[in-house]
Amino acid sequence: MPSSPSVSRVVLGTDHAGYLLKEAVKKHLISKKIDVVDCGCFSEVSCDYPEFMIKAASAVKEYKCPGIIFGGSGNGEAMVANKVHGIRCARCVSEWDAEMGRKHNDAQMMSLGGRVTTPELACKMVDIFLSTPFEGGRHEKRLKQFPDAE
Repeated sequence: MPSSPSVSRVVLGTDHAGYLLKEAVKKHLISKKIDVVDCGCFSEVSCDYPEFMIKAASAVKEYKCPGIIFGGSGNGEAMVANKVHGIRCARCVSEWDAEMGRKHNDAQMMSLGGRVTTPELACKMVDIFLSTPFEGGRHEKRLKQFPDAE
């Protein structure tokens, strides 16, 4: 199982419910000398998540780097990110989800729930997601069938 991230930059985005988890993951990434592009939000004050998820997904496309988004459950956030043309965002609740999101789906983004995920598990999933390569093969053929495949 991969354990060390192999990227130099990561985009982050959150709403108020995921703010504390985003901050924990941000600290983890910075400790690994990974450049963080933080698209907000920047507090636990209630806000609407779509704005921040669209910013984060757009930044992933612009910087051509992975992204991690956060919310209460991570569900709505993943749904919004997946509406951005060419983005594949995997909602992850386990280490296996993080691995398969990359290995089989070539997800550029992962979505985590601040109300359902501990910082320790989140950091493990992030490391797995960032260090797992896309397997290609039969999965590549399937990804080309996505309605917004690039």
